[in-house]
Amino acid sequence: MTPERAQREQNIRDAVCQIPAGRVASYGDVAKLAGLPRGAREVGRVLRELPEGSDVPWHRVVNSKGDIRLALDSPAGRQQRDRLRAEGVVVDHGRIAMATYAWRVDADLLVWGMPPR
Repeated sequence: MTPERAQREQNIRDAVCQIPAGRVASYGDVAKLAGLPRGAREVGRVLRELPEGSDVPWHRVVNSKGDIRLALDSPAGRQQRDRLRAEGVVVDHGRIAMATYAWRVDADLLVWGMPPR
């Protein structure tokens, strides 16, 4: 892996870690926060490749419509739904009300960048 790719992946993981409990963000929003506009698919790839037991809260990332993209009857789909519900997010038939639960990135965070983890 090139150093550039490793840095991009770390930026994505850091961005996901900024999403507060009880909130969700879209793949595209995470990509923008990580400095990768139009990088939503890369966000999905990085999250898919997280090692078992990772502390990155991948379950807080959904599509722009608020849909969980995993099959709802799959183990990962159930895990995402259950983790979101445990944080107080209402999941109805695999969908989250983005108007209620979407994380709105603070302007300071966009200007000054993410604080260290």
